[in-house]
This record gives sequence, C-alpha cells and structure tokens, in this order.
Amino acid sequence: MLLLLIVWQGAVWLFELEAWKLPGPVEIVREAASIWPRLLEHTWATTKLAVFGFALGAATGVLVAAVLHLVPGARSGLYPLLVLTQNIPTIVLYPLLMIWLGLGLLPKLVLIVLVCFFPIAVAMLSGLSQRDPRLFDYLAMIGAGKWRIFRDLELPGAIPYLFSGLKIAAAYSITGVIVAEWLGASSGIGYYIKLSYSGFLVTRVFAGVAIIVLLSLAVFGVIVALERWCMRWQRHKEGS
Repeated sequence: MLLLLIVWQGAVWLFELEAWKLPGPVEIVREAASIWPRLLEHTWATTKLAVFGFALGAATGVLVAAVLHLVPGARSGLYPLLVLTQNIPTIVLYPLLMIWLGLGLLPKLVLIVLVCFFPIAVAMLSGLSQRDPRLFDYLAMIGAGKWRIFRDLELPGAIPYLFSGLKIAAAYSITGVIVAEWLGASSGIGYYIKLSYSGFLVTRVFAGVAIIVLLSLAVFGVIVALERWCMRWQRHKEGS
C-alpha cells in the first residue's frame, strides 16, 4: 500500500497532473485536513447508519438461514426468491424504496439489510449443512429432537461459516450506505462525495473515497477480531 501511494504521488509530480484531474495523496491529505470537521460530521453519519444496518442485516441473515434450514420445504421453495433479491441493482431498488417508505431513515435501513443479509444467510446455510455425521447419529440415537440438534451441533459448527458471511456483508454495508446517501440524503460521505463531484472538487471526492476505504477496513477488522475471540472462546469451552 505504501509503495502504491509513493508511485501514485510520483506519477502526479512527474507528469504534472492537475489536481482537478488526478490529485496526489499529499494533496488529498492536505485537503482533508483543511475540512476535517465537516468530513468528521459526514463520517459519523455514515458510520452510525452502516453499523445499525449491518446489525439488522446480520440478524436477518441468521434468522433466514435458521428458518430455511429448520422448516421442511422452505429452502427449496424460498431460496430462489432470496437470489432474486440480489439481482435487482441497488441504484434501481432504492428509488422504489423511497417511493414506498418515504425519504427518512427506513428506506436506507431496508436497503442495507437487503444488501447484507444474503451473504450471511448463504454462508450460514452452508455451515448448518456441514454437520458432523457421527455426532448427528449419536444425538439422534439418544432421542435428541431437531431443535436440540440445531442448538448443540449444527449452530456451533456453523460459526466459522457465519463469520465468512459477516466479512463479506461488512464491506457491503458501507457500499449500501454510500448508495443510499448518494441517491437521497442530507448527510453522510455519499452525500458529501455527490456534492464534491457536482462541483468538480476531485480532491474532496478522493478524500471521501479514502474515508470509505478506511471505514470498510475498520468494520472488516472488527469482524476478524470478533471471530478470533469467538474461536478462542469456543475452543476453551470444548476443552473444559
């Protein structure tokens, strides 16, 4: 990453590129520092919406996966509909959500949930299907019901798969927020980038993009840290 930034800045200086075409990292950092209070305000708005929407999307994904796994016939009947929800571009879907749900917070949350829940549900379903056949036969032999098998065997075994879906959804949550803010909002990084783009303030656009990258990396890092803690706790529980 450092090498990329050095090459980028060197190319800007070497070819004498103007800032309105391609600003260098130095110009972007300088511009971001000069307007930091405003950037911080928009970043906070985006972060709050992304975290709230991601949490709702994660809960929805886990619930959907559990229902599709536990209810007979639900997976074969409803899974195609889940795939269909991902085939509609968000740039088309969000205006419809605004028409149906208004211009407030609700359509933004619905969009983020729709973007986030699918990778979590798919990963969770895969994990629930990868149960240990020997333990499954043992639990069935001692008379364990479907719910107990799900709680004691399938759900703990699906945790690594769940975190794989959470990592993907974490990046999607930031993207979903930016799309929602771009198309209809009065604050947030997406809204800020749209204003900067309309005014041909390319340096500020790149500053907004840099914040998006940092937010995505931060959310991803939190999920990775939570995964490591959860895996250590699970191994400790199994060992004891």
